Order: sequence, then C-alpha cells, then structure tokens
Amino acid sequence: MHICICQSLSAQPADKAMGSTKDHWGPVTGQVLSAEGDQLSHVAVLVKGTKIGMVTNEDGYFSIQLPEDRDTYTLIFSYIGYNAKQVDLTATQIKSGTIQLQVVLNKADNHQMEDVQVLGRSASDLANRQSYNVTAIDAQKLHNSTLDIAQALDRVSGVRVRESGGVGSDFNFSLNGFSGGRIKFFIDGIPMDDLGSSFQINNIPINLAERVEVYKGVVPIWLGSDALGGAVNIITGNQKANYIDASYSYGSFNTHKTNLAAAVTSKKGFTFQLNAYQNYSDNDYKVTLDVADINTGAYTPNATVRRFHDKYHNEMAIANLGFVDKKWADKFLVGISVGKSYKQIQTGARMVSVFGAYHTRGNILMPSLKYEKKDLIKGLDVKVNANYNFGKETSIDTANRRYDWYGNYKQYEGAGGERSRAYFEFGNNLGIATGSIQYHIADNQELALNNVFTHFNRKTTNLLLTGSDVYYQPQKTDKNILGLSYKYDFASKGSITLIGKDLHQHAYTRLSYNPTGNWGDVAYKDVSANTDKIGYAVAMSYYLRRNLEAKLSYEKANRLPGNEELFGDMVNQESNFDLKPESSQNVNLGFIYNFNIQQDHRFMVTASGLYRHSTNYIYNIFNNNQTKLVAANLDGVRNLGAEAELRYSYKKLLAAGFSATYQDLRNMQKYEPDYDAVSVVYKDRLPNVPYLFGNADASLFFHNVFAKGDHLTIGYNLLYVHAFYLYWPSRGSKDNKYGIPMQISHDANIVYSLKNGQYNIALEGHNLADRLLYDNFSLQKPGRSFSIKFRYFISRKTR
Repeated sequence: MHICICQSLSAQPADKAMGSTKDHWGPVTGQVLSAEGDQLSHVAVLVKGTKIGMVTNEDGYFSIQLPEDRDTYTLIFSYIGYNAKQVDLTATQIKSGTIQLQVVLNKADNHQMEDVQVLGRSASDLANRQSYNVTAIDAQKLHNSTLDIAQALDRVSGVRVRESGGVGSDFNFSLNGFSGGRIKFFIDGIPMDDLGSSFQINNIPINLAERVEVYKGVVPIWLGSDALGGAVNIITGNQKANYIDASYSYGSFNTHKTNLAAAVTSKKGFTFQLNAYQNYSDNDYKVTLDVADINTGAYTPNATVRRFHDKYHNEMAIANLGFVDKKWADKFLVGISVGKSYKQIQTGARMVSVFGAYHTRGNILMPSLKYEKKDLIKGLDVKVNANYNFGKETSIDTANRRYDWYGNYKQYEGAGGERSRAYFEFGNNLGIATGSIQYHIADNQELALNNVFTHFNRKTTNLLLTGSDVYYQPQKTDKNILGLSYKYDFASKGSITLIGKDLHQHAYTRLSYNPTGNWGDVAYKDVSANTDKIGYAVAMSYYLRRNLEAKLSYEKANRLPGNEELFGDMVNQESNFDLKPESSQNVNLGFIYNFNIQQDHRFMVTASGLYRHSTNYIYNIFNNNQTKLVAANLDGVRNLGAEAELRYSYKKLLAAGFSATYQDLRNMQKYEPDYDAVSVVYKDRLPNVPYLFGNADASLFFHNVFAKGDHLTIGYNLLYVHAFYLYWPSRGSKDNKYGIPMQISHDANIVYSLKNGQYNIALEGHNLADRLLYDNFSLQKPGRSFSIKFRYFISRKTR
C-alpha cells in the first residue's frame, strides 16, 4: 500500500475551515492517485464507524473533518475497479497539524473486486451525495462478455431494450416507460443524436466503455439535452497508461465480433488513443409464423422457417491524438471517427411483409475536438467539444419481386421494388458544438452554465429519378439548449440541485401540394416551424441514516421532435412535419439502503416510484397501409410506475440479485380528433409497451483455481416480460385481439481468466430454453445461441 503522510503546522485551523472546533479537529487532506499516476475523481472517502464521508474532486483531492471523540481513526478509500485501501491515523498525529495523504489505489482484476463492487454498484456510488437518481454500470466487469452496450443496459432496473431482430437490428430503448427520443444518449458527455447506422448503442461493444451511467428523471445540466425521462452517458476508458485490450468472439448464426482498444501516453503528456471494433452476422435464425407459398398458394400455419435475407456487418474506428495534463489544458484531443455498415432488410414493421433483396448501407466520417481545463481561473472549469458527421446513408429497393418466407419469389416485368422502387442516398449531416463552464463558489456550492447547439441537414437523392424534384427538398433543423444549474452540498448529509433550461428549435423543409387540382400537378411550398420552451427542475438527495439515502426530484421537461420523426428515416419511418413538441411533469422518489449481516453478507436494496404526465405525447403508429411507422401526438399520457432491486453478495464467492419494474402508461386523451364522443381508448393502457418485467442474476467466483491469479466465474441471467397487448386493449373482441405472450429468457456464461485477467476466455449461451421471444410489433428475436470469446489485456505505466 503506497501512502505518504505529511504534517503541516501552518495549515488553516479547523475553526476557520468548518466554522467550529468544538466537535472536530484536523482536517485530513490529500490526493488519491492510480498506480499509473492518474488523478482519481469521485473516490469514496469514509470514516469507519461514523456517518462522515465524501468523494474526491475532479483532481482527486479531498478534505475531511474527523470527530474529536476517539483515539484512533480508519479512513477507507473505495473506487470502482480498484482495490479498496484503509489508512489508520491516531489522535496524536491529527493534533500535530493538518494531515496530508497521498493514497495510491491499485486496479483490481476482473474477478477480485471488493465485496461492495460484487454487488454491482461501486463504493463511490454508494457514498456520492449526488442529487440525481443515477445507476452506474461497471462496464469493466463485463469486458469478457460478448454484450453490446444495449444488452448491458437491458439488465438495469427500469430499462427495456426492445430489438426487432438479431445483430444490428433496429431497437427501441425504454426507461421507466419513456422511450424513443425522450431518452438521450451521450458518449463522454457528447450527444449521440443522428450519428447514423454505423454508430448506435446496439452495435457498440461493452469493451468501449469504462462505465455506463443511467440517469432516471432529472438529467445533469452538463448533459445538455431535451431529454424527457432520462439519459445514458457512455464513459470510455481514457486511461493515461499504455494499454492494449484486444478480443475476438465467434457465435451462432455465423456471428463474428472483434474489438481493439489501445493507448500510449508519453511522460510529457502526448497521447494517442484508438478504439476499433467490427460486428458481422448472417442472422439466419429460425422464426415461427404463418407462411404461404408464393407459387402454389399453399398455406402453412405456425411454420418454422429460417431468415434468409438479414445479413449485417459494421466496422468502426475512433482515434484521438493530443495532449493531457498540460498547464494550458488538462485534455486537448483532435479526433476522427470513421465507419461503415451494411444491413439487409428482411421484414417491414410487421412480419407479414418479407423482403429478399432490399438493403441499406451507411458510413460515418466525423472529425472531433475536445478541450478541458480545470481552474482556468481559480475555481472555474471549462469544457468545449465539437464534431461534425459527414456520413451518408443509402437505401436500395430496386428488385421488382415478391418473396415468401421460404425464399421463393416472383419476378415482375418493368421497373419496381419490393416496397416502393427507390435508390436513396441521403446525408444525415449533423454538427454538434457544446460548451460548459463550471464555477466553484465555495467547497459546497457550484454554479454551472452549459450550451449545446446542433445543426441537422439532410440531403436526399433518388438515383433512379435524377430529374425529379420529389427527393431534393431540404430537411433542416437548428436546435439550441441553454442550461443553468446551482448545486449546494449539505456536508455529509446530501445535496440539492436547481436547474433551468431554455430550448429553441427551428425546422425547415418544402412540402408538395396540388396548385390546380388536376391529377399529377405538383408544386412545392416552403414550410418552417419555430419552437421555444422553458424547463426547470429540482433534485435532492438526503441521508436519513448513514446507510439509507433518499432521493426526490421534480421537473418540468420538454422534448423537441426528433429529425427522423419530422422527416422520416427513409426505411421504416414516415415523416410528420406537423408534430408538436412534447412536455411532461415528472416526479421521482427513491431510496437506497445498504446493510451487512456479520460483515460477510452484504445487501443493497433500492426502490423508487415515479409519476409522469405528458402532453402532446409523441408515439409511433402504423401508416395507412400498415407497412411503415409514423409519429403522432396524443393529447395526454399518464405514467405511474415503481421499480425495486435487491443485490446480495457473500465475501468474494457469490453475487446475486433481482429487479422488477412496473409501469402503467395510460391514454389521457379523452376525445378523438374531430369527434365529440369520448374515445373508446380513453384511459386505456398504451399498446405495444411492456408494463411488467424484471431480471434475475447470480454469479459464483472461484479464485486461484489452477494457479495464483487464475479465476473462474460462472454466471446466470434471467429475463422476464409479462404479456401485453399489441394494439389498444379496448378495441376488438377477446378472440381477435393480438397480444405478445409472456416471455422468459435464460442466459448463462463461464469465464476463465489467467494471470489476473491478462488472458481470458468466455463461453456464453443465450435463450437456452429456445423460447419464442418478441419485441417491437411481434418481430421475433433469435432463438438459442452460443458464443466463445478470447480477450487479451495488458497495461503498463507511463514512463
């Protein structure tokens, strides 16, 4: 254990630092570093046997007062992914003057975390007096798995990630019942809006992340967004050490996944960082449905057939070059993200539509700039980020054929397509600029100002109709979100944060109309929409007892229509430029309780309830011919929900837990548009939305199995989703209502690590019972599958 203790007799007296010396002396100050020399922020510093605790600041520094009631003290330093350390001090040392510590934490290997981390929550999260309701996933513990970011998130209470198929499929992310554009995604605090098919959470491997933070309800001001119900921030492993993390996996349906992460940093602070990954799958899994032969007309109910046109692959590389830990910048990075994707389209919005040639391609080319400097002026921190995506997407539907699920097809004469003949090329060009200023008024007060500006410009070309104006109309939005927040910490008891937001959006396009009424006569008119909204929020955290934390938040949130909702996605989503912005009144109340039984048995219980009432609720319905989706507004939607989670661990041998989520989304639009009668679906539960679901998991850990530093982990995970209706419950009779049945999925894994995680091999099985699993509009997901993964990881100190 590397600890340096220094004493200073000229330190500020405790009565000036904290207001009184009656109950305290000290203070004890210091800095926490990693073995590689990195400054560790948000390390939990706890005084054993007391309610006193804090977390280190962004530079790893802390200052803590000790009670004047004992002869010896023990400080416990805990941080996610690192071995905890204890520092013992005596009253005699403290009386001599301020104690200054330098504590160095060593990284834990993947299977030797402290008990509190076996629970699935870091010690810093337990001690952090954040006012936000946030769940942190320690992604490093999942680096030996084949999970992507979306699959890891699907195991968090309150979260459902609903995919339309296998690898690379479309997905819908739901958090506490809110989904779609209401939930915003960030990578290192930078918005991930409209970055194209090459870069989305269900094709980003978990190895890219160091941790993933899920904010439920109020979102921090530095994640500047128009999130309506929460946000996800993916924090990458910007390690200062030289390291290589490489892996390859192979699985069912000819699935291949490769990942490479590496960094090198010189002693002078020059750094190069690289993340690259690849996904490939034939996705040729079997599905069960009613099938008709297109040639003979023979009809077979509940036939089992294999998907034959669902291949997907993508490649991505993210490189950053620059400096860290310089006088003029804590971080200055110039980067480039490049990638491409290819996706065959097997079905439309429902499985009654089947395609055999329709496909899409996409690419991303995005330069970026990152600058951070703490204490630019004493107490003033500055962050600036900017990027612009020059990528393009292509949608190709040129085969004039009709397919059945056996792969048979009929060829038709002339020009045509499987859905609507088209060869689209469109650039979802998006520029994002963010600026953040944070001022520390005092040790316990903080003022922050954040601004995010985004510019979206879609340029569409139909390469089959080069002389037509139909697909050349502009589709542009400018969005600006300005936020201001004030935070006040109540010493070791909690904190309160006040937030105000100003949102502005300008959208522009040209829509077609018939100027004369004659068939085929088409003209275009300019159409624009300007939206201005004000939002506000308050979030509080308070420790009722040393190990019992309560969190309460309220917000008036606004969500501006997304670009794909306004203009469509050129594949399965139609445009609706008349969409109104959505607003919501949100209340969250939650509790976190940690306790031990005989030290070896550790428990964590979380429970929370929520209330949401949204107006102009944006949701997807079928278009007129039920082949695509289109966004629409509901006058009102109410959501009452609750979630609970229990985690348990025994020493370093066992970890287990389960979570359950209930969400009751009701239609509060009393009258249908253009009708005076009360709607038959008034107060109906919203269709195609799971309302009861949960997870359970258990892991066994075996250490030093065949040699010292070798570890074996055996894990199990269960997913449960209660049955729910695909359409409005009040419409149709009992016999002809469509519903999605109750679903249970079993997953298991075995991981063996050698030399403390330097070499790793993992075996995984998904949907072991081979159940029929459904998500969006009954689209079936893969059946039983297996995979094997090899991973190599090595890290060295900066010389």
